[in-house]
Parts: sequence; C-alpha cells; structure tokens
Amino acid sequence: MAHADDLHVQIHNITELNNVLTNLLSERSLCDMQITGELFFRYIEQVKHHLLHTESAVFGRLLANADDEQRRIVELFIDGSSEIKHIFSDYSKKWCKNGKLHIEDYNLFRRDTVEVFDLVLRRLHDETEKLYPLVKAAEATQRAA
Repeated sequence: MAHADDLHVQIHNITELNNVLTNLLSERSLCDMQITGELFFRYIEQVKHHLLHTESAVFGRLLANADDEQRRIVELFIDGSSEIKHIFSDYSKKWCKNGKLHIEDYNLFRRDTVEVFDLVLRRLHDETEKLYPLVKAAEATQRAA
C-alpha cells in the first residue's frame, strides 16, 4: 500500500506550488513568463499524478478490508476524484494550448484559477483529515499481521 508519508509529501509539494502560483498568477504581467508556465504545468501534472496515485494505490486496498463507515468515506473520495478530474480537465483545456498558458480574458482566468486551486486545496485537506488516517490504520494493521 502507498505509504501515508509518500502521500503527505505529494500534498506538501502540490500545496507549495499552489501557494506560489496563486501569487504569481495574481499579477497579469507574470502570467506570460516562462517560469510561471513551467510551474503551472508542473502543478497540473502533480495534481493529476496525485489523484491517479491515490486511486490506484489507496482506494482498492482500503475497500478490501473496510467496515461500513470506512467504505462510505472511501466511496465519497472516489466520487470526488471523478468530479475533480472532470473539472480539472475542463479547466486545462480552456486555459492551456500547445503546452502553454493561453489567457485571453485575464479576469475570467483569475476567477477560474482561484476556484480550481481552492477545490484542490479543499480536497487535499479532506484527504489529510479523513482518508490518510484510514491509510495509517491499514498500514499499522499490515505491520501487526
């Protein structure tokens, strides 16, 4: 099973990028800089990787030995993953063209970005508070067995 520490490192890295990008993207003139684009696309890839990693390494294994409450929590996260991936995909298609940020309406871009970044941060917070305690408990059970 994916170690909770690995998941926390992923969350830390995504949160760091989120915070830096929030500041960079709040200034229109910085949005067109190459380094901003590089950080932006690193953020997108890390979020996608984290969601896929969580799905493949965590959900199935947690569900295999879950009680009703744990199953309910994991199923909520599965549903949330699908929704976030859809929103994130639409956001990327709207604002990214040929591997670059493509911003025609900065105010709309800024609003969309704040919404998507907040959604990701809320998800990461929920994982930390609700999902990872289940992961740690499962890891402790495996070590004890």
